[in-house]
Amino acid sequence: MTFSKGLTLAALLAALAPGLLQAAENSQTGSVKLVPVGQQPDPGIPRPHNGQSQQAVIERFGEPVKKHAPVGDPPISRWEYPQFDVYFEYDKVIHAVLKTR
Repeated sequence: MTFSKGLTLAALLAALAPGLLQAAENSQTGSVKLVPVGQQPDPGIPRPHNGQSQQAVIERFGEPVKKHAPVGDPPISRWEYPQFDVYFEYDKVIHAVLKTR
């Protein structure tokens, strides 16, 4: 792919890469850790779906490695599994996040 004045996509990405690394943000540190493609999790890894109960998660994936106590109102808790973390509101899944390799 070529952009105006002969700038290729590769050249554009190479020119922008340092700025992209600095521009990413994290709510605690002001920067985001970019994860190289080789370390990104496989999106095909089975994980809980939104709305599943805690009991359904245990039945499908077994006991978590660690359970974090609920925090806030509504109470949000987190369970850790080797390949993902599961977030619950009350006893229902609201998100399952894959871990990097």
